[in-house]
Amino acid sequence: MSDLNTQIKQLIIDALGLEDISVSDIDDQQTLFGEGLGLDSVDALELGLAIQKTYGIKIDADAKDTRNHFSNVASLAAFVTAKQAA
Repeated sequence: MSDLNTQIKQLIIDALGLEDISVSDIDDQQTLFGEGLGLDSVDALELGLAIQKTYGIKIDADAKDTRNHFSNVASLAAFVTAKQAA
């Protein structure tokens, strides 16, 4: 597991106050919303803000591919890496 994936998992837990979940409980490919981790649209907003603040990147909520970037930890890590490289 990459350090960035671990950091993002911890960020999800901290930003959303998921006290009953640990980093090891979240799989890199686990769906974050709906059936997977069970996050909702309010969680998406809070997570988006936390990612922007933590990694200093801009997230366009209206971009059609933003939902895909937030599908799981692995896709979020790839998104953060790409944004930081740009």
